[in-house]
Amino acid sequence: MYLHFRRLRDMGEDSDLSQREIAEILGIQQTVYSRYERGFQTIPLEHLIRLADYYQVSTDYLLERTNNPNINR
Repeated sequence: MYLHFRRLRDMGEDSDLSQREIAEILGIQQTVYSRYERGFQTIPLEHLIRLADYYQVSTDYLLERTNNPNINR
């Protein structure tokens, strides 16, 4: 079972980034990133961490384990 990452999609939209631009940040193809967002493919930990660093939020926030985006709770 894969997670549907609504928050990943929302963070990209809030930053005015396209899936293509986010994929470039990760060094992957846009289709792969799209599968992450839609939950069709598991996102590797290194990509999750890179996105959390890029957006300056915690990985827990991206994983929807908390509604607090701050890295330091």
